[in-house]
Amino acid sequence: MSIIAFIGVGNMGGGMAANLAKAGHDVRAFDLSAAAVARAISHGCTAATSARAAATGADAIVTMLPAGSHVATAYHDTLFDAASPHAILIDCSTIDVATARRVGETASDKGLKMVDAPVSGGTAAADAGTLTFMVGGPDAAFALARPILEKMGKAVIHAGGPGMGQAAKICNNMILGATMVATAEAFVLAEKLGLDAQTFFDISSKASGQSWSMTSYCPVPGPVPTSPANRDYQGGFASALMLKDLKLALAAATTAGASVPMGAQAAALYQLFANNGGDSQDFSAIVKLLRG
Repeated sequence: MSIIAFIGVGNMGGGMAANLAKAGHDVRAFDLSAAAVARAISHGCTAATSARAAATGADAIVTMLPAGSHVATAYHDTLFDAASPHAILIDCSTIDVATARRVGETASDKGLKMVDAPVSGGTAAADAGTLTFMVGGPDAAFALARPILEKMGKAVIHAGGPGMGQAAKICNNMILGATMVATAEAFVLAEKLGLDAQTFFDISSKASGQSWSMTSYCPVPGPVPTSPANRDYQGGFASALMLKDLKLALAAATTAGASVPMGAQAAALYQLFANNGGDSQDFSAIVKLLRG
């Protein structure tokens, strides 16, 4: 049994921490939200009074924080100093590549092993322990992180050096955002042409229009019972988070000199949707904007 500090046990981190506790680890949970900590306790974790208290003496430190600024502050101000020399540091936040690289390099300079390991799968996969982890960092750090990540996910893939987990995540989510917009557009067009949604799904899900956005996360009610469309677009992956990831992709594209017109258009549409009150709804609710 390992002692694991888990910093950030909100919508995603809560389910992840619960699966580590279920696997037999001693999980010390810390979050600024008392409700989030209470949920973690109900799933077998113990409460820590601070991030430093959680990290001190831990075999692993896992963070799931909102943005790069939070990650940099947490590690530079607290976690690097509190971490034991043998501990593996695992940041599962989705942040910009540059910050992930800087934090990872600082860890290495301090003689600590660290990986950036953003996730794909949403809250349902976090709760079920079926996330996909895209991991950036040195081989030795990945080897230490892998057994822990495997308790929270179905796939753990080494993407390369520091920051490459984040690079894989934002590229993947740029595809997801753009394909969801295209899928929603198609269902709206089918509807306006008089084509039944289930019939269109039965055809396109077995034809060249098939994608994850259609077969696993259909943006209209009915065809995929588990999709948020059947829960009035509540839960799942919020549009605000999709917009955040698309903005990270656009910023990375600017730095890298890459052309991403589809990603840019998807970001513009999600920004419009967020501006009109859709930010807290699942990202498949973009179909509402396309219906006008």
